[in-house]
Amino acid sequence: MNRPRHETGTTSRAAKARGGAGRGGAVDRSAFDRDGRPGRSLSVSLPAVDAALRASGAGPDGLAAAVTALTGPVTDRHGQEAAVAAAWRRALAELDRPAVTGRPELADWHTKLPGTGLLKRLSGGDPATARQLATDTARVLSHLPADGLTLPVLAARTIGDSHALDHGRPLTTLVLSAVRALTAPAELLGGAESRRAAWASVGVALDELSSRVLVLNLPVSPSDPTGRILTAAREDGEPCLLTLRQLTRRPPALDLHGRTVRVCENPAILAAAADAYGPDCPPMVCVEGNPSVAARVLLTAIAAAGSPLAHHGDFDWGGARIAATVLRLPGAVPRRYDAPSYLAAVRRGHGTPPHHRHPAPTPWDPSLSSAIAEHALRVEEEHLLDQLLADLR
Repeated sequence: MNRPRHETGTTSRAAKARGGAGRGGAVDRSAFDRDGRPGRSLSVSLPAVDAALRASGAGPDGLAAAVTALTGPVTDRHGQEAAVAAAWRRALAELDRPAVTGRPELADWHTKLPGTGLLKRLSGGDPATARQLATDTARVLSHLPADGLTLPVLAARTIGDSHALDHGRPLTTLVLSAVRALTAPAELLGGAESRRAAWASVGVALDELSSRVLVLNLPVSPSDPTGRILTAAREDGEPCLLTLRQLTRRPPALDLHGRTVRVCENPAILAAAADAYGPDCPPMVCVEGNPSVAARVLLTAIAAAGSPLAHHGDFDWGGARIAATVLRLPGAVPRRYDAPSYLAAVRRGHGTPPHHRHPAPTPWDPSLSSAIAEHALRVEEEHLLDQLLADLR
């Protein structure tokens, strides 16, 4: 006679429940005396089951050993979850360093990072990988802002790998999220130009040649290759582009003698000045929007040489942020970039709806920020071209 398949090779649960001896004799059924009618939950005392198994001889080593023998090792889920949670806390604790906690601008980023899930996504859900990412991020942030470094050099100095901050790497994504929180405008949300501007905001260029600055009639000594290029351009009153490589490998010797250097935001202003005045135009620097690392290096050198910087730009929130970057430099002053100048332009009928709606402070003239917010009009630098050119005369 064939046995039921579920009993083959072992003593069935039903036989044990009926008190079958199995290997070790009868099990005390009193441990299982519960109302087992359908629709009712059934609970038993685990210590009672353990005692019954030991007493019967069916499980002399107790319930835990019996379950392990039947199903394999038992996972302590609560203990495992606690261990994983502790591992994530250790990973996040790597960001509790002065490079992060010592900067109020990063407080919000630091607080919200666990809730965003960014670190978990970038680490593939592995706490050990996340901890290394957090450690490396803090290490990179401790070297920011930099002073005209390229991204490969920054990566080599901080991580020991010149490609560690290449685009698309998890570390790069995490560091950039902090960089944007640290200094970059809120409008920079994505794309290559956004990444370039974000790195530039902390003094880091993607490379030596793509970071550049536009100048006109910048007086220098013709004692080096860059100086000779600038001198030749100045003789003809022609604008000239300088790369970060030219400004850092063999910096030109500035020959300003305290002359004021005009700073503008848009290339059209510098081009019009070259057309109008040629070699007689005062020295000018155009930052072309958010200042590149090359622009920051050059403006810093001009300020360090003791020459004033007179800045003008677009009257909007982006222009205000750019102006704040330039006006932090020693001796830098606004040039027709204040509330009276803005209001005069609005009265003359200039102004269009702003591109960006994230306000920016204007500490050199707090009333300017209030005026832009009140009128909600953007006045581009080109609208004021005639006035700016008259100032150069």
